[in-house]
Amino acid sequence: MADIQRSHSNGRMSQIVTHGDTIYLAGQVGTAGASVAVQTQDILNQIDKLLAEAGSDKTKILQAIIWMDDMADFAEMNAVWDGWVPQGNEPARAAGSAHLATPDYKVEIIITAAK
Repeated sequence: MADIQRSHSNGRMSQIVTHGDTIYLAGQVGTAGASVAVQTQDILNQIDKLLAEAGSDKTKILQAIIWMDDMADFAEMNAVWDGWVPQGNEPARAAGSAHLATPDYKVEIIITAAK
């Protein structure tokens, strides 16, 4: 049975959980109150950093789940996402609308990746 490793834990959650060759990232948010584009870019930068720490990168993302406060901002988020995701390595993806932790957050992205 594969060991479970947890990183950046705070008593409530871990930012990275690794089980075998699968990496799970907690939902990432960007700078509170910033535009959707800025928040999305912040999130993608955080994802790059966390995946690198876990021994992976964005070419190995298996699934992305994107929550947005308002689906009217979908195109703005996608403009940033489309410039970041490597062509030929697009993950399975879902996007939907949800109330996020505070109204200052407009986007949250959850990632599952391979090592």
